[in-house]
Amino acid sequence: MDHFLYREGILHAEDVPLTEIARAVGTPVYVYSVATLTRHYRVFQEALAGMDHLICYAMKANSNQAVLRVMANLGAGMDVVSGGEYIRARAAGVPGERIVFSGVGKTRQEMRDALRHGIRQFNVESEPELRALSEVAVSLGTRAPIAIRVNPDVDARTHAKIATGKSENKFGIPIARAREVYAEAAALPGIEVVGIDVHIGSQLTDLAPFKAAFAKVADLTGTLRAEGHDIRRLDLGGGLGIPYRRDNEAPPLPFDYGGVIRETLGHLGCEIEIEPGRLIVGNAGILLASVIWLKHGEGRDFLVLDAAMNDLVRPAMYEAFHEIVPVAEAAPGIERHPVDIVGPVCETGDTFARERPMPPLGEGDLVAFRSAGAYGAVMASEYNSRPLVPEVLVSGDHFAVVRARPSFDEMLNRDTIPDWID
Repeated sequence: MDHFLYREGILHAEDVPLTEIARAVGTPVYVYSVATLTRHYRVFQEALAGMDHLICYAMKANSNQAVLRVMANLGAGMDVVSGGEYIRARAAGVPGERIVFSGVGKTRQEMRDALRHGIRQFNVESEPELRALSEVAVSLGTRAPIAIRVNPDVDARTHAKIATGKSENKFGIPIARAREVYAEAAALPGIEVVGIDVHIGSQLTDLAPFKAAFAKVADLTGTLRAEGHDIRRLDLGGGLGIPYRRDNEAPPLPFDYGGVIRETLGHLGCEIEIEPGRLIVGNAGILLASVIWLKHGEGRDFLVLDAAMNDLVRPAMYEAFHEIVPVAEAAPGIERHPVDIVGPVCETGDTFARERPMPPLGEGDLVAFRSAGAYGAVMASEYNSRPLVPEVLVSGDHFAVVRARPSFDEMLNRDTIPDWID
């Protein structure tokens, strides 16, 4: 469910017409709904009710400070994958004891900063990282709380670029080697073992891979406890998918996901951490764009928008589908014609959809990309010297720009021409 609905023929974000945002801010622009963010977080809370748990929002999906503050105010922790994300989480008001640091390439400086300013745990991905973390912690006179990320070799049945739990993926250690790595961790002076971490991929639309992975984690928990390790926390990652296609069967609900957790892990008495990102913020955002013009080509027509692949890269990178709808609701029964929906960037890959049936649209008309709140603005760039797309947050009948579109002067002033070049 989201809060982007047609009212009197115009698509609204909560109680704000998207036409009003387009007039005030221009296009392209991302628009996020506080009501949807709040609802999705609470759905996960309800799914894990009665279990000791913490929801750590995977902020790589959308790290706008206003979005993070909404999540922080709801009580969410944060899953961060870089020193920059750690700083953003702290700046948004998330205390260190609610921040989990994931990622395969943590630097010693990132470790040092997190240990100095507070951290819930590091999700360790390799033995070299484990040893380096111990050295850093010892140098600071402390111990680093850790869970080791195990790779369960489970096929997540998702896009190859967002699968993370198969043996050929770069993430974690093979689960078959977990006992020896945990033994080394327990012997290191700067390490405190607190749990196990697993994450098998993103945009999963079937619960079976989760069930298979969690069953392996349950077996490993018993084995490690028998060997003297105090496994009291299980970090299960994220990955539950969202319905990008409204005409397809919806992915499993968080309630059903919570049921799998109870079934496979509920008997262990561990605190449960989950790290949803896409499901919380994906349908909480849209990308609003304007039609530049309709171009008639040889055998096909092109709807050219002012949004481009630098604003929303998912279709070019993942062949991802986004529903694209007119902001002015099409009349019932109006004939639709197939068009290629493209942006103005000088790349053939700057194509959002091919032969997508659309109602008649022309210069200046507004369209909205649904389900664009995750991996949208956060992956945007200034390719072709196009300004970064701005972001707007809506709550009820009011809205605010939460990241402004930079001016061309601001973009130019980031560059420095050395004196000696002339």
